[in-house]
Amino acid sequence: MNKWGYADHNGPEVWHELFPLANGDRQSPIDIITKAASYDPSLPPFNVDYDPSSAKLIMNSGHTFSVEFDDGEDKSVVRGGPLHGSYRLRQFHFHWGPCDDYGAEHKVDGRDYPAELHIVHWNSEKYSNFVEAAQKPDGLAVLGIFLKIGEHNKNLERVTNALDNINFKGKQSSFTNFDPSCLLPDCKEFWTYPGSLTVPPLLETVIWIVLKEPIEVSSRQLSRFRSLFSTTETDEIEPCCMKNNHRPIQPLKGRTVRSSFS
Repeated sequence: MNKWGYADHNGPEVWHELFPLANGDRQSPIDIITKAASYDPSLPPFNVDYDPSSAKLIMNSGHTFSVEFDDGEDKSVVRGGPLHGSYRLRQFHFHWGPCDDYGAEHKVDGRDYPAELHIVHWNSEKYSNFVEAAQKPDGLAVLGIFLKIGEHNKNLERVTNALDNINFKGKQSSFTNFDPSCLLPDCKEFWTYPGSLTVPPLLETVIWIVLKEPIEVSSRQLSRFRSLFSTTETDEIEPCCMKNNHRPIQPLKGRTVRSSFS
């Protein structure tokens, strides 16, 4: 396995061969069992303060697509919830499946959602940059938002329209003046737990904030995700679409999931 991916030969079932942390004690995603979650009344609401001017570009990594932000200063941050201090916005990306029935990474009481949005931040009060923070147990904070099939999502429209510019792996395009808080649901009840990146190198450095309420996306918008290519324009192999890019749930291994609501 010279490159990781989501196919049988290089997918999550064999990631441990190159990335032993795949079998670690705080891996993500998980199935959130609501009855087992511990209500923590001391958890304050989380607060996002995003500056649209920090949005820079949209890119196709071959595994997903992401919108990248200027994280050289505290223009766009998240605070509160389980976090101590400010965490600076780095990027957001999505995970999805081959159909509208499943594709999100986390589950709730075994329930599948068709896709999941991850908004990635790093601890800019304790660490000097994203790479350093990604090595520390409290280095990263990721907001996880479920997507469900429903009405056309007008707030997501700018993102899906921009996908025409990054159809192939390695492509990137300018993407400016965008506030990702428009993608958050109205209700900000959440679960939180200590976890990991859900893609290699699977570093166990993420404080997860998984929102209870999903946002709606149309089936047509979600199908646009799947039409992106995981191959480059110049690859000699047959072009391959990103039909599926989610990791299966991982064992909890004694961790406590806290909730901001009873």
